[in-house]
Amino acid sequence: MEITAAMVKKLREMTGAGVMNCKKALVETDGDFDKAIEVLREKGEATAVKKAGRIAAEGTVLAVVRDDKKAVIVEVNSETDFVAKNEKFRTFVADVAEQIMTSDAKTVEALSEEKWNKDQSKTVKEELVSQIAVIGENLSIRRFQKIESDGVVVAYVHGGGRIGVLVEADTDVVNDEIKEALKNVAMQIAALNPKYTSRAEVSEDFIAHEKEILMAQINNDPKEAAKPDKVKEGMINGRINKEMKEICLLDQVYVKAEDGKQSVAQYIDQVKKATSSTLSIKGFVRFETGEGIEKKQENFADEVAKQMAGN
Repeated sequence: MEITAAMVKKLREMTGAGVMNCKKALVETDGDFDKAIEVLREKGEATAVKKAGRIAAEGTVLAVVRDDKKAVIVEVNSETDFVAKNEKFRTFVADVAEQIMTSDAKTVEALSEEKWNKDQSKTVKEELVSQIAVIGENLSIRRFQKIESDGVVVAYVHGGGRIGVLVEADTDVVNDEIKEALKNVAMQIAALNPKYTSRAEVSEDFIAHEKEILMAQINNDPKEAAKPDKVKEGMINGRINKEMKEICLLDQVYVKAEDGKQSVAQYIDQVKKATSSTLSIKGFVRFETGEGIEKKQENFADEVAKQMAGN
């Protein structure tokens, strides 16, 4: 029987196994999908069939820097925090980061189709499926970002991989003092989660929308609604400025400031003068494990009881 590309694609979607493994299984079973699935399961290639439906909202974030200029941050998810701390899982995450470091892939999909660096006989996707078979949980390479800088990049990982941060800076001097300052900034980002580097990144549409909301809030309060337009405008601008100090990194109060007033921008200027450099923050990337993923609430006692009962 002729095994078509459409048949291979269908089996791959059903099992999560690699293209070549799907093709071999279909050839071996003369195109019988049920038997092909069994073949793949016997070889440990289709263990993702059931596991793929499980929510992988735990896991870890890893941030790696090479030669101060090339950096990768990646989030790989697992189902449980227990597995996220497993040495085999963490080794796999480190290997994925190294794969990305040498890859031209811009998306997880493109990365998944690449040959696995540590074993060219399979793809990254096929290695992921193999890890699912060994570890016994659904795993997912969720996202990654790569930076190649003309200045310097510093990484910071918080909570054993709960949060990862990359900070990129433009500078004509790269030394321990500057890297320490950038690590402090990375810790600030991990703790306070700014959305932008500076106000220059905030769109006019965003500001306009915020002003509309604030004006509606003012007009819904009888006392504030009675105030002159000029006063209302001042109130709105004051609230916008306060918000910018929360969501823009350089406007935030530097968490290590002794006076509790110094901004991150002022701290960077201080370091710039002390190092006689052109130091400036270019941007940052912050990943937090599982953010945006709806976690399934499990009752593990009930689950164990069901398993013992044979359900």
